[in-house]
Amino acid sequence: MKVFVTVGTTKFDALVKKIFSHDVQDALTEKQYTNLTVQIGNSQEPGTDLLDSKTTIDEVYKFKPSLDSDIKSADLVIAHAGAGTCLEVLESNKPLIVVINEELMGNHQTELAERLEKDNHLVRCTCSTLANAIREFDPTQLVPYEKGDIEIFANFIEDLMKKN
Repeated sequence: MKVFVTVGTTKFDALVKKIFSHDVQDALTEKQYTNLTVQIGNSQEPGTDLLDSKTTIDEVYKFKPSLDSDIKSADLVIAHAGAGTCLEVLESNKPLIVVINEELMGNHQTELAERLEKDNHLVRCTCSTLANAIREFDPTQLVPYEKGDIEIFANFIEDLMKKN
């Protein structure tokens, strides 16, 4: 089974490093995920010591014109909590674990992830809880995301920005 990890256009070194850690690799193996593709955006490239993983690394790259094929071929997507990434993955009906970047100040991503988790569309975690989130993750318990009125989402984002 395939896992696709994406940080979008951001820099999220902690997630890139964590995905290759022993505890996360063990969790992926326990859940029978065998292949890993990682989009690192502006993050630091993983060192060769990190690439000694239990999963087969299909590809590690910075950017592509579209993540669509990687998302669609994945059995699980692990991603930063950016709005565009969340919606793209959810609209593709792929199981999603979002990882909150705790280093961001005034992080609107947390509020969006909390709402989508409350609606049972995804599971959210932090880098420190990622391995446990993978172990406990049951995609059959998620509610499929139905694309709704984009104006509702736009208003939600606008309200968030007014708070900051």
